[in-house]
Amino acid sequence: MDTQFSQFSLSPALQARLDANKFVIPTPVQAAAIPPALEGRDVLATAQTGTGKTLSFLLPIVEMLQKTPERNAAQALILLPTRELAMQVEAAFKPIRSHHLQTAALVVGGMQERPQLDAIRRGARLIVATPGRLEDFLKRRLVRLDQVKILVLDEVDRMLDMGFQPAIARIAATLPADRQTLCYSATLEGAVKEVARKYLKNPVRVEIGSVLKPAENVELRTFEVEQNNKQELLEHLLGAEQGSFLVFVRTKHGADRVARKLTRSGWSATQIHGDRSQAQRNSALRSFKEGHHRVLVATDVAARGIDVANVAHVVNFDLPKVAEDFVHRIGRTGRASAHGVASTFAVAAERGELRKIERTLSIQMKRFRVHSMKEKAA
Repeated sequence: MDTQFSQFSLSPALQARLDANKFVIPTPVQAAAIPPALEGRDVLATAQTGTGKTLSFLLPIVEMLQKTPERNAAQALILLPTRELAMQVEAAFKPIRSHHLQTAALVVGGMQERPQLDAIRRGARLIVATPGRLEDFLKRRLVRLDQVKILVLDEVDRMLDMGFQPAIARIAATLPADRQTLCYSATLEGAVKEVARKYLKNPVRVEIGSVLKPAENVELRTFEVEQNNKQELLEHLLGAEQGSFLVFVRTKHGADRVARKLTRSGWSATQIHGDRSQAQRNSALRSFKEGHHRVLVATDVAARGIDVANVAHVVNFDLPKVAEDFVHRIGRTGRASAHGVASTFAVAAERGELRKIERTLSIQMKRFRVHSMKEKAA
């Protein structure tokens, strides 16, 4: 018999919100992380994007806010690597908060400050933030964090990759020492271990599945192809297969170039990367989700917060730098037991890197060699 949310020690108000939103059976990360978090324990969880971890930290926050007298300052803080992820978490909070007075402030770069500061001044009880903008507000004494009871560090590995370690340290220094900390990461390597040691007290360890493992239901294949034939191969796959395509490239310029060429060839494509404004990124993501664009071309950092159901095909147009990025990229397809396809393009000189990724992940991809698109995938 599966565990159900109703078996957790949740207040009737929160249970009613879960029922209303048809949350019945928790995912493995929720089942493992929520009970100790509700008891006030620190939690260190390794879980991939798409495992339901957002709810596993939002429920304990909602419960804590219900039991804590209101103060005109934030009592919970969630730090995340990207704007997109922060916006998704804030959106996930609204339907489960058990009282409309439980308000949240979104504090992220690339968007207007005024609405963010207005939400803080009105007494937002939860702050959902990226480290850069939050640290800026702290320096300018525009936000108080001395009442925070729960700190969530989400996708810690990615925050460290993006150079946020010093900002996280300075933010944490302003928080009460006596607080609960919930920490989520896809891996527990090097610097992540250091962060866990520094900020967590005797944490409950939650490990969901293999930390570095693509989903079983994703078909993995690799095409050895010359650099100047990649675009043609991508268009061949678009013509041969059904469904939406999420295409990963290494650089912002590369994303623009690939999307532009696809559009010129008659494919509906849009792109998302760090140089695009927040409004452009939101628009591109919405358009892809709603099916107006069949192809979304993305860089790794911009894509980290993308949560789109039913991506049929992920294409690594450029080989990811590390195995971890490979897992994050292809984790966008084959969600919730649906079948997915992940194709990786590699030039001959990258054979060694490709084998290294396969060894690290204990996988073997189907191999195809493409000499020219006239021969198609041989």
